[in-house]
Amino acid sequence: MSYETSIAIKADAGKVWAVLVDVDRWAEWTESVTSARRLDQGPLVVGSQASIRQPRLRPAVWTVTTLEPGTSFAWASRNPGVITVGGHRIAPNPDGTVEFTLTIDHRGPLASLIWLLTGSLTRRYLQTEATGLKHRVEHSS
Repeated sequence: MSYETSIAIKADAGKVWAVLVDVDRWAEWTESVTSARRLDQGPLVVGSQASIRQPRLRPAVWTVTTLEPGTSFAWASRNPGVITVGGHRIAPNPDGTVEFTLTIDHRGPLASLIWLLTGSLTRRYLQTEATGLKHRVEHSS
């Protein structure tokens, strides 16, 4: 059970990446996150963790599972019967914009049920996050 959304952002990849990996400030630019707090210090690396709270969802701890600095990272949150993997990818476009892509994937025996219960909300949150990042990057100095 997976979903993907993309948006073009008028900025260089470095600026987009800097806002994206500043997890502690996510609640400032997306209404889909009420609080976000890194559970460790330093740059985002494989193994980094963050506590994310979102409206209408249980609080979750996300652990970075893959990371290509400046380009992409994925993290996973585990609950009984389901692992949720969130992907974040930045790719330059020929026109000078950056394509930002978000993915979400539910895996495990309860994945279908989780998708049935939260799929619509999840899709809305991914759109909100992509739009929020675009606005934050394009309208900050």
